[in-house]
Order: sequence, then structure tokens, then C-alpha cells
Amino acid sequence: MTHRSAVPAALACCAALAAALTGCTSTGTGSAAAGSPAPSNSGNPSSATGSGSADAGTASPSDGPTPAASAAQEPTATRCRSSELRASIGPDHPGAGQENFAVILTNGSHRTCTMYGFPGVAFVNSAGEAVTPDPERTTGQERRIVTLAPGASAWSALVFTNPAISGVTTVTPAAVLVTPPDETVPVRVRWTGGKVSNTGKASVPQVSPVRPGDGS
Repeated sequence: MTHRSAVPAALACCAALAAALTGCTSTGTGSAAAGSPAPSNSGNPSSATGSGSADAGTASPSDGPTPAASAAQEPTATRCRSSELRASIGPDHPGAGQENFAVILTNGSHRTCTMYGFPGVAFVNSAGEAVTPDPERTTGQERRIVTLAPGASAWSALVFTNPAISGVTTVTPAAVLVTPPDETVPVRVRWTGGKVSNTGKASVPQVSPVRPGDGS
């Protein structure tokens, strides 16, 4: 009798334990689900804000100019453009075997502009083809910013030894292409200054940095 009553009691105890374990497992699963983000959270405004913050933190500097870059471009805005300038060649002022001309650039626009450095000079034929080596730049002369009000001029000295003295072969150009400093588009001017060396060995023309005035 004692053994028979013990078995039902043991079974009852096991059933109660199993029920308790089942309850614990169910509660644990529910807690885990509550702690996991639901799929619908991907559209949550707080998630979008977090994504936007990450994007903003990794923005490339190329997204917009920095103040330093803008400041570096300011001088360019005042530069004299080829389309705003008229070019001319002043009369020859020979002396001591040298031919001396002024390459003149005049501001034909309605705004004040600036130029700095050397102009480009090329002697060409009627077809626009170069007929001499490019003139050289003079050395030891200061470059400075020249400010041109509307109608004002800047000039560069164009100097070379008389070819008859140096005995080099020559050509008579039809025109001169004058390119303002830092520009790429030349302004064509008729050449009336006579023969120019075409060898690049002697009597090579030289140009100076621009300076205020017309060289007269």
C-alpha cells in the first residue's frame, strides 16, 4: 500500500514540474520577441533620422565649395578678358640698334578689370600661321597687378635687335596675335613694323610684363 500511494504522488509532482517549466519557456520566448526590433521599424522616423545623420557625417568636401576655395577664385573674377580688350602696336622708337615697340591692351568694357604678368605675342602670316619662334620673356623685371578702368590701357615692351645688324634671315609678318595675360584667346593686330628674325638664333624679340599706360 505504501508503494502504490507513492507512485501517484510522484507522478503528480512530475506533472506540476512540467507545467512550471512550460510556463517559464513561454514567458522567456515572449520576452525575447519583445526585445527584438519588428520589421516595420525600418520605416520608423527615428530610423530615418539616424540614417540621415550618418550620411551628413560622411559628406564629401566636393558637395560644395569651402570659403577658402571661394576666396581663392575672387581675383579671377576681376581679370581682363580677351573679349573686353582692344590690342594695338605703338610706333617704333629705334635706338642703339634696337627696335622698340609697345604692345598695347585697352579696356573696352564698362567694368574695371585687372591683368598681371606677360602677354602672349605671336608673329603670323595672313593665314594665321606662325612665321617666327615665340618671343622670349624679359628677365629681371617686376610683375605687378595693373588695374584698368574702362578706357584705360596697359602695355608691354616688344624689343629686338635690328636684323640687319645681326645678319639673320628675316620674314615680314602680316599680323601679331596678342594674348592677354592668363587668357587663351588672342586678339589680332596688323603688323607694320617691318622685318623680323625668323631663326630664333639672334634678334629674337622679347616682351616685358604689362605695366600701366600706353608706352608713349
